[in-house]
Amino acid sequence: MSTDERLRSLKLFDESKAGVKGIADSGTSEIPHIFKNKDVINCLKPSPSQFNIPVIDLEGVEATGYARASTINRVRDACQKWGFFQIINHGVPSSVMAEMMVATRRFHEQDAEVKKQFYSRDNTKTFLYNSNFDLYEAPSTNWRDTFQCILAPHAPDTDKLPTVCRDVMLKYSNYVKNVGLTIFELLSEALGLKPNHLKDMGTAEGLLMLGHYYPPCPEPDMTLGFTSHSDSGFITILLQDEIGGLQVQYENEWIDVPHIPEAFVVNVADMLQLISNDAFRSSFHRVVPKSIGARISVACLFVIITESEISSRLFGPIKELLSDKNSAIYREVTAIDFVNQLYKQGFGNIPTLTYFKL
Repeated sequence: MSTDERLRSLKLFDESKAGVKGIADSGTSEIPHIFKNKDVINCLKPSPSQFNIPVIDLEGVEATGYARASTINRVRDACQKWGFFQIINHGVPSSVMAEMMVATRRFHEQDAEVKKQFYSRDNTKTFLYNSNFDLYEAPSTNWRDTFQCILAPHAPDTDKLPTVCRDVMLKYSNYVKNVGLTIFELLSEALGLKPNHLKDMGTAEGLLMLGHYYPPCPEPDMTLGFTSHSDSGFITILLQDEIGGLQVQYENEWIDVPHIPEAFVVNVADMLQLISNDAFRSSFHRVVPKSIGARISVACLFVIITESEISSRLFGPIKELLSDKNSAIYREVTAIDFVNQLYKQGFGNIPTLTYFKL
């Protein structure tokens, strides 16, 4: 496609407000050209590997002594080597997790005309739905629709939330906030800092929920559900279903992140790598589409919301981690600077962190 043809196709897709699900519902046997990605054809299967994503049991994490020290050591190892791990016994009721997944599906599978009223690219809105935040910047379009909701630092206006998922979102987010605080304590101690260090920096103040919907794809070997990328915040807590498709890059291999019932996937994001001065890694990950079944996932990103009071605060490598042998790798940045760079470049193979190195 020429540049002009592609732009026209993107505008037609965007203006339909029907998302990828609208294309899937049409019964097409071939995906539109804007979704085709020549770089991924025949390259989507993960390599056979003996590697397994770390699974960390949080039961008894409030204890002192050996049990807590062992958990902290496992978190440190996972963040240094993988940037990814799964957690079990985290305290969130399985019923609440199930309700959140049902509510996400309910939103995306409701009547298209009802759903269209939430379609927008204005990221300052409390709640919005669209397909591909970087639709006009990315070289190829991903096979994915997403709703987005800002849940902290300020409680959202409930009148602006869709009734099909409003109550569950609020209940679920309260549980996830508590899990996040526990994770930040463990991360602080894993860095050799006091338990409240990361929290006191404001890392847990902002919460952004993304409800992803990946419809069955008629040509799953021709596109991606989510381009290879790293997350932009501090940490992400992900709830995924059994359909599969999430992969993390580890030692130049793509490793499947398996579905574990009642578990969360936790990953280090770019801002945590920055303030930890590369002690922890923000790994590239992606989602490959499936031909049968719609994949549902709910990602809760602990980020600095750019409209918040602390969005202009500078974040740089934590001074307590620096020394003559460990000098700062990154310059200090604001959340606004970081997000603007991400939206300028879109997702791709160049980490956003690269632009902030000294």
